[in-house]
Amino acid sequence: MTPHLAVFDSGVGGLSIVRSLDSQLGSYQLSYLFDNALFPYGELNEATLVARVLDLVVPFCQQQRPDLLVIACNTASTVVLKPLRQMLSIPVVGVVPAIKPACQISKSKIIGLLATPATIQRCYTKQLIERFSNHCLVLKIGSTKLVELAEQKLSGDCIQIQTRLRPILSAWLDGDVQPDVVVLGCTHFPLLRDELHQVLGDKVCLVDSGQAVAQRVASLLNIKQTGCYKMGARVGYFTQKNAHTDLLWASFKALRFSELNPLENDLCAHWPDELLMSDVESLAH
Repeated sequence: MTPHLAVFDSGVGGLSIVRSLDSQLGSYQLSYLFDNALFPYGELNEATLVARVLDLVVPFCQQQRPDLLVIACNTASTVVLKPLRQMLSIPVVGVVPAIKPACQISKSKIIGLLATPATIQRCYTKQLIERFSNHCLVLKIGSTKLVELAEQKLSGDCIQIQTRLRPILSAWLDGDVQPDVVVLGCTHFPLLRDELHQVLGDKVCLVDSGQAVAQRVASLLNIKQTGCYKMGARVGYFTQKNAHTDLLWASFKALRFSELNPLENDLCAHWPDELLMSDVESLAH
């Protein structure tokens, strides 16, 4: 029986996880949901983020009935895995910044963590660094702009390296110390691997958690890669229809998706207004 996976992200960063799943697994069915209505998640407060993910993902899984759920968003994974596992009966796999392997392979013992501002600030990330840094110096850059650049790239835009990407990394490029290994702590960032290498140089090793996630999925579902590969159905869902979603179709089609549809869920239409009201009320108090 072909396993059915659900993958969730705020945008198209989760497609980097899909690529890793393709390299590790045989045939599987895929339902991919991205919450572009509230993109980017790196700018949401923790309570809003948890409530939003639960409100979207739990009914989505109840409708799609996958065998396993991947939260392909580092920012969300730092806070939503526990409540999701309490509410769902299927395995839930998150993505964790690859601090441990980065520190193991660093020769200079200076590594960089490139992530969203929210992921950088989370206690979970700080605990990972304390546990696995192994006396390495960890330099951090939190960037939402880099997430947006990845989205633009997959919608067909040409990324201006010197004017748009280099300034984001200037603290490392122009600083007194530079990392020899950089952790891509957001699933969007592997989509910019070539561009990051152009700026950081080929001698800097870029690591992400995509392969580890795929191996975990394969282990949980007892999937073994075989020479025989038959593609299962692949359907993408978004929470807000706009011009950007139309431009993204080519990237989904390249990964053999057959459809890209709006999610049929009343929350998609009303949540942004509710979010604004919540922000106003919090400011009033």
